[in-house]
Amino acid sequence: MGSTHIKALGAIPGARLAAVFDMDETRLAGDLTSVQGNIGGPAGVLDFSGVKRYNRLDALLADAEIEAVDICLPTHLHTDTALQALRAGKHVLVEKPMALDGASADRMVEEAARGGRVLMAAQVLRFWPQYVALHEAVCGGGLGRVRAALFRRRCAAPVWGGWLKDPASSGGGAFDLLIHDVDMCLHLFGRPEAVSATGYQDPAAGIDYLHARLHYPGGPLVTVVGGWHHPGAYPFSMEYSVVLDGGTLEFNSATRPPVLYRANQPEEALKLGNEDGYTAEIAYFLECCRTGRQPDRCPPCDSADAVKLMLALVAARERNGEAVECRL
Repeated sequence: MGSTHIKALGAIPGARLAAVFDMDETRLAGDLTSVQGNIGGPAGVLDFSGVKRYNRLDALLADAEIEAVDICLPTHLHTDTALQALRAGKHVLVEKPMALDGASADRMVEEAARGGRVLMAAQVLRFWPQYVALHEAVCGGGLGRVRAALFRRRCAAPVWGGWLKDPASSGGGAFDLLIHDVDMCLHLFGRPEAVSATGYQDPAAGIDYLHARLHYPGGPLVTVVGGWHHPGAYPFSMEYSVVLDGGTLEFNSATRPPVLYRANQPEEALKLGNEDGYTAEIAYFLECCRTGRQPDRCPPCDSADAVKLMLALVAARERNGEAVECRL
């Protein structure tokens, strides 16, 4: 994600990459050929000749030229790094998941408020064109009440970044992956009153699968499903299906752009913005830093709730479908 964010930053007028930090000298030199992700392919080689390069975090945070820090470290390093950056007076963008536990996420929110800094978690679906279109269609009011919603996200278990396979560092496959969709559910529907889940784990095979229900009083019926499958050729995909009184919204990253199906009418393509989700996300964060406005489009308290809700779903999986009261 570090290389993805750097590339997005280059497309934002008025933004400047002042420095990079890494403890690996090969990556710090710009050789990111070992870096891989679900979207975008290998990172390649970046030119860091015009920026400062740090291999010590304290030295970077002592640099008065740096106004904001973008944390794309393994998840277990998010909290301590963010707290150090906030205490050094920097604004902070931190990759998802915001933290490994709710208490740590709350500490980050409290520290940002105490210091008057901007803190935002990179829950990129809130800026992803296909999901922005979904939010506008659902919350615009023209299609009536939501009756049911399904969110699905799946990929091969990653063969890069050994820390991802360690639940103590990543939270596990389902936690790391499905927090995108859980955050979108909070964005669209708010906090559920109860949750239930089933699933399967086989760490040796790379499988970490979750089928979860979010229970809302009076509806809608909301399902979040997916996780890691066998490593190798299994493709990444994300999708949604949302049923409202006035029609059904469908999207699948592999097969179908976002469309609306109304009763007895031709399918209708949803209008999409042209900006890449990562670019839109970082541009919004930087504008909040510039103006001193808190990120109400992606507030850190929501991102903390996403961590808590995702942990509740993983815990509910052990109850094999039993509904459990949700307290965030």
